[in-house]
Order: sequence, then structure tokens, then C-alpha cells
Amino acid sequence: MGLALLLLGLLVTGGLYSVASTVNQAQAATQVTAAASADDITEGEKLFNANCASCHGMGAAGGPSGPSLIGVGAASVDFQVGTGRMPMQMNGPQAPAKPNQFNEEQTAQLAAYVASLGAGPAIPEDEYLDINREDVDITRGGDLFRINCAMCHNAAAAGGALTRGKYAPSLQGVEEKHIYEAMETGPQNMPVFSDSNIKPEDKRDIIAYLKTIENQGSPGGLTLGSLGPVSEGLFIWTAGLALIIGFMVWLTSRSS
Repeated sequence: MGLALLLLGLLVTGGLYSVASTVNQAQAATQVTAAASADDITEGEKLFNANCASCHGMGAAGGPSGPSLIGVGAASVDFQVGTGRMPMQMNGPQAPAKPNQFNEEQTAQLAAYVASLGAGPAIPEDEYLDINREDVDITRGGDLFRINCAMCHNAAAAGGALTRGKYAPSLQGVEEKHIYEAMETGPQNMPVFSDSNIKPEDKRDIIAYLKTIENQGSPGGLTLGSLGPVSEGLFIWTAGLALIIGFMVWLTSRSS
């Protein structure tokens, strides 16, 4: 009886997993069909096998050096490959941004292939990247950024250090699409901000705020790392102490 129940349980579990996998692949196929052709997926698979499978395994099922990519979606691939973080040059606490190794067409093909393997976040639509719309609220974007992002990326989006060699990168000069995709997919140490956490319109407001402070530059002069009173106080203390010592040396030399 026990063996029969065990076999029945395994059969039911396998059947449910098969149904879920079929539904997931069907959803992925539906999402990809609107944005990519079968040729894109085929070419993406060739690129993946030649450049990514050594770490992520054939069929993106994962391997000893890389996780499975089934279900990560096109947005994750577009962000990682489009910013040059993937393929990695060496193992480390996290993958740094670097010049990308694939052009836009190849990146789109890789994203289409991975997206065809399982449903996941899609590349954002243009309407959520247009920061010049009349309904964009930069002030709200700044509030949302300070609440959700500034503790890691710094209030001026200059980046900051994390633990064990990890860091939150600077957001200066990052494309609007990649900022949105990072919020949507949560790469590396970053949490995922899905649409239930931050709506697409709010993500657009955050991007608008980041681009506004980027275009403003530093009206006050030297940024000193944009670390606020810490770096400013250290600079004033060091410069003031140097002036006092120099003045004392000057007075001593005159008296002698």
C-alpha cells in the first residue's frame, strides 16, 4: 500500500509539473511571437550555444558555473548582455559593466531565444521609457528613488559599496531601457521591483528623475564622490588643518 501511494504521488507530481511546464512554455511562446520571429530564436540559440552554454548549460538549463536561465525573460538577457556584464570575463563578487560583445541585433536574438524557453519579464515598451511625456512626474520619481533605491545607489545615484566586495553601481550614463530592466529583473544584489511593487508609470518617473539630475551636473562645484557631509567634512577638516599648519610654519620662519 505504501509503495502504491508513493508511486501515485510521483505520478501526480510529474503530471502537474508537465502541465505547468507546458503552460509556461506556451506563455513564453505567446510573449515572444509578438516581438521576435522564429529566425531570431534560431539565431539566438546558435549564439547562446557558442557563447553562453559553457556556463549556463545546453538549453540554458544551468551548469556548474552558471544558473538556469529558464524563466528569466527577455528583459534580463537584454540588461546583462546589453550592458556587457555577460559574458563574464572572470568569476568575482559580481559582474561589472563593460563594453558589450554583441550588437543590438545579436542581443535581441539572444533575448528572444531565452524568452522562448519560459515566461519572464519582457523588454519594456517605448511608452514606459519616454521621459518627455506630459504626464511624467519627476518629483514623484525622486521620492520613489529616495525611498527604494538611495540606500544602496546613493541619493545622487553615484553608487555605493555593499558587503564582501559587492557594490551598487553608479546610474550615471545608464540607458533608460537598462534602468527599467534592472528594476524589473533585480540583477545580482538588487531586489526585484515588479509591477506590483512599483508600477510601470512610477518606474518611468524614477528614470525621468535620474536623467534630470544627470543632466544638471554638479551646480555646486566638486562632487567629492557625492557622499554628502562625510566627504565634505573630511575635505574641510583636511584642508583647514593643512592651512593652519602652513600658517604656523610661516610664522615660525618669520620669527627666526
